[in-house]
Amino acid sequence: MAISEQDAQALVVRDMYLTDLDAIIGIERQAFPTPWSRQSFQAELVDNTFAVYLVLELHGRITGYGGMWLILDEAHVTNVAIDPLFRGHGFGEAMMNGLIERARSQGCHRMTLEVRRSNLVAQNLYQKLGFVQLGVRKGYYTDTHEDAFIMWKDPL
Repeated sequence: MAISEQDAQALVVRDMYLTDLDAIIGIERQAFPTPWSRQSFQAELVDNTFAVYLVLELHGRITGYGGMWLILDEAHVTNVAIDPLFRGHGFGEAMMNGLIERARSQGCHRMTLEVRRSNLVAQNLYQKLGFVQLGVRKGYYTDTHEDAFIMWKDPL
């Protein structure tokens, strides 16, 4: 099921702010076995000059977020998560498209990310958006020692 036309018009991709962190932490805890801390997000927003973090907002409710580091002409996606109530409806694709558009507007020509070997839903989305698997990081995820596939979209 995709986002309805009405919801698509109401969906906003915007910069993440410190005031968003309560909602972000709630989604983060539901999305990942080893969630980032509030302090990690705060450091990204306040101290990391390479970082760009965006949120998806529908009718005033944060439904997802994504982050990346912009270094020279490359964007490295750090994390993407969608509220479980909104998964399977095109919100992940909307978030990724927001990240891609921001990276392009900032002069990036390619984008990379790591994805868990077991996360077939995310892999399918990334492939749909033009990412290709170009490598493997063995035991990349410290919580489970699961491998990560390295995916690239080049050019953006």
